[in-house]
Amino acid sequence: MSVKIENNLGVISIDEEVVARVAGCAAMDCYGIVGMAAKNVKDDIFQLLKVESLTKGIKVYVNGSSVSLDFHIIVEYGTNISVIADNIVNTVKFKIKECFAIDTEKINVFVEGIRVNG
Repeated sequence: MSVKIENNLGVISIDEEVVARVAGCAAMDCYGIVGMAAKNVKDDIFQLLKVESLTKGIKVYVNGSSVSLDFHIIVEYGTNISVIADNIVNTVKFKIKECFAIDTEKINVFVEGIRVNG
């Protein structure tokens, strides 16, 4: 399903994949986030996605002319997870509004793992 925006000139249709890509790029700019996570169905384990597969860790739900998003992320060890989640929510809401002029109803952030360097 795609997001449809109507104006006096016609209808603009924005695919969910495009919304997910913009949201993912905005989230990756946030401090403390390592990347998106995808569930390995075979092993029931979450794994870090490469940049080209960024949208697999994001689920977009279209509600008329607004969207809701689910993020599955991996964060850096030693960072404040609630601050990271708040930063993602605010950054993504702003970017979606700026790029598409649509509202974001809800953003859910699921922390699936922590990366420890060392």
